[in-house]
Amino acid sequence: MSATTLSFWQIWGGATRPRTLPAAVAPVLVGTALAAHDGRLDFGAAGLCLLFALLIQIGTNFANDYYDFVQGADTAARVGPRRAVAAGLVRPEVMRSAMIVVFAIAFAAGLGLIAWGGPWLIVIGIASIVCGVAYTGGPWPLGYNGLGDVFVFIFFGLVAVGATYFVQAGRLTADALLAAVPVGLLAANILVVNNYRDVETDTVAGKRTLVVRFGRGAARAQFVGSLVVALAMPLIFWTRGFSAWCLLPLLLMPVAWRHVRSLKESKTPGELIALLGDTGKFLAGYAVLLSVGIWC
Repeated sequence: MSATTLSFWQIWGGATRPRTLPAAVAPVLVGTALAAHDGRLDFGAAGLCLLFALLIQIGTNFANDYYDFVQGADTAARVGPRRAVAAGLVRPEVMRSAMIVVFAIAFAAGLGLIAWGGPWLIVIGIASIVCGVAYTGGPWPLGYNGLGDVFVFIFFGLVAVGATYFVQAGRLTADALLAAVPVGLLAANILVVNNYRDVETDTVAGKRTLVVRFGRGAARAQFVGSLVVALAMPLIFWTRGFSAWCLLPLLLMPVAWRHVRSLKESKTPGELIALLGDTGKFLAGYAVLLSVGIWC
């Protein structure tokens, strides 16, 4: 389908980058499952956490679309899914306004969580928005200086799982932090595949991702290491007294192996685009299985 025939909803639906949205849903699922395991499930708080996480992810994607175009990372030479601003589908100033609106709605949704977690949650809300913009914008963009993976691990792992659990349970536990680790690592793997694909154009644009800095071999090692840690975590939960149901994510081991081979053997942008979607699906599947296992 040509760019000129895309509808309003197709353009903006694509700009949300659906392949990345599991990174927002997964931590809320896992944090809520742990709260349910501890007898502290609160659907109202969980729903607001999910809304906030999705809006932060979408706002970050809009910011990425805008700032990558402004800074020259998204050009005609770039391969991968269409970017709305770079493709001329959305004017830069419109995308910037959309980013502001989405972040404002996210902040408003986050304010609703104060009733459960207290006013200190405002700090998390502001930090999430600031880092969402600073990922590709501002005077020292995180994604352009090799800190994108760290941002994703912290905010879509430790912060998202920890905050989701805290607003329901009223406390933060070692189990919540342990559960956050695999979620954050697998979310970062989505970024690894994306940056692995874009290494040539990122190099030209001066975007110093970890793949640009250390090469594709190091990126593959990071990808494998994250999968190994994620698949080892259910065993740790089992040794901490959770039922054998928490081992359900181990069913994904063959899928993980296929992904490792795909990353190593992919030779075309199309193959890496497919792997990008599959990596998001892996995170979603892992989160569902771990959540079921923890809850049971």
